[in-house]
Amino acid sequence: MHGLVNIFVSLVFCFLVTAQTNRPVVDLGYAKYAGVVDNTTHNTHFLGIRYAAPPIGALRWRAPEPPAPIAGVQSADTQPFTCFFAGFGVSAASPFRNGSFPTSLHDSNNSDNRRASTEFGPSEDCLFLNVYTPGILNPAHVTKPLPVVVWIHGGGYMSGSASGFRGTDFFNGDDLIREAGGNIVVVVIQYRLGVFGFLPGTNVKERGDLNAGLLDQHFALKWVQDHVGKFGGDPSLVTIWGESAGAGSVLQHVIAQDGNTTPPLFRGAITSSSFLPSQYNFDDTFSEDLYNEVVSLTGCSSSSGDQDTLTCLRAVDAGTLENANVKIGDSAFFGVFIFVPVVDGTFITQRPTQAFKQKKINGVFLLAITNTNEGNIFVDQTTADSVQTANYVAQLFPHFGEAEIDKAVEQYAGVGTNIEKANTIMGEAIFICPTYFLMRAFGDKAFKGQFAIPPALHGQDVAYYFPSTMNPNGRPAFDNVDFDNAFAQSFLNFAISLDPNVKTDPSNITPQWSAWEGGLNEILFNRTEDGRPDVRQVQTSDELLKRCTFWESVSALSGQ
Repeated sequence: MHGLVNIFVSLVFCFLVTAQTNRPVVDLGYAKYAGVVDNTTHNTHFLGIRYAAPPIGALRWRAPEPPAPIAGVQSADTQPFTCFFAGFGVSAASPFRNGSFPTSLHDSNNSDNRRASTEFGPSEDCLFLNVYTPGILNPAHVTKPLPVVVWIHGGGYMSGSASGFRGTDFFNGDDLIREAGGNIVVVVIQYRLGVFGFLPGTNVKERGDLNAGLLDQHFALKWVQDHVGKFGGDPSLVTIWGESAGAGSVLQHVIAQDGNTTPPLFRGAITSSSFLPSQYNFDDTFSEDLYNEVVSLTGCSSSSGDQDTLTCLRAVDAGTLENANVKIGDSAFFGVFIFVPVVDGTFITQRPTQAFKQKKINGVFLLAITNTNEGNIFVDQTTADSVQTANYVAQLFPHFGEAEIDKAVEQYAGVGTNIEKANTIMGEAIFICPTYFLMRAFGDKAFKGQFAIPPALHGQDVAYYFPSTMNPNGRPAFDNVDFDNAFAQSFLNFAISLDPNVKTDPSNITPQWSAWEGGLNEILFNRTEDGRPDVRQVQTSDELLKRCTFWESVSALSGQ
């Protein structure tokens, strides 16, 4: 009997080894990964590749380090664990405007309200990426390396992952490969979020590394330079693309290291809904208050002996830290993400708006898309109409004085009801106007589009980039082939040639893209009332640009 069992085990082992060796295997030096070929698309997927060491223990709030060697062949067939995550604020007032965080955060009866886990985590050990290649990859016979798209997920720097927000709406690289006609390699990255990735304060500056989440992304981009050639990609033809905080991350890498990252990590940049919340200095009073609140909630303010608080925080259980992450996140003003990048003086040396004015940028060409109603989902629609515009502005930008508040109110006097004013202020101040500031830095090498399919809310464009997983039936709400070809393909054309114009399909309905250059033209992507595509060139609103000039003038106080 034992002999039969041994024979069976040996046969199973041989079968597994045979099956594994028939799969494409890429040797990264520190590890070998076996990809899987999708039965439908026949593209090759490498899921859950470790690109950095686990950022735990002494590596918490440290720049990422190379992973340790891994023996054997790893099966890259499963979405990676997500990072710990939280959400945006749900409070009626900003703790910074009020001068303190709510005392209820310290109530011992306040239950642990961490976001629900999925089958993919969350975990503090989450620095993984996915690679998608067209067709069946043969690493030994890559004849013509392809352009590369690196996708950076959104979520306000506090949530999101390679496997989406629910674990089933993952960013499927096959969609981008299809839209590119099979002519790109796709990389989807994860990075530390919330308190784990963006803890500010002088203590972190002196004893750790600020903006750890951005440093994760930077490390992943260097990984692409080192390894994407083994997947058939050309490291000299990289475009970085993100939506929301992913687009905000693209913005950060554009200005990183004073716009002089050497060697260059990308040539093209795409921003879908650029996200630029208040990005204060690492030692701003708000930054220090935030750090101290984390210390207090985790019990590190009462640490004994000579142990500094950051050392204590590194020893805190991840679940305890995540509980503080969620509680503090919830305590922010409604719609505000509280753990976001700071000006750290090293990687990000100055406020983004300053860098744009000085044209200190990485990358050569930019394609930027904004949605018509970016701000609505970040405004409490049940209460905002009773909130006066002056108070809304004061809560959104706590450093504003009466003069700045009055000027903001004046700018939006003719917009409509209080809630319409709040929606527009949030959308323009945080998403739309920063996009125009960014484009000016690229001059005649920037293209601009606007997604307007009703209701054109923040994030609704993503369903058109990744239709197979972001829609219940695998198709976007406006399921029109001509629109899809005009919209989604523009991004991939840009990634391939730094030009969003379609040159190979004479039936394409998109007007000729040309450089934005101060608002003379951008492409509107909409639909008619009878369900036909409405894609045309429009001029940027003079009133909008006037309001953007105001936001630029107060950027030192808004932290932008």
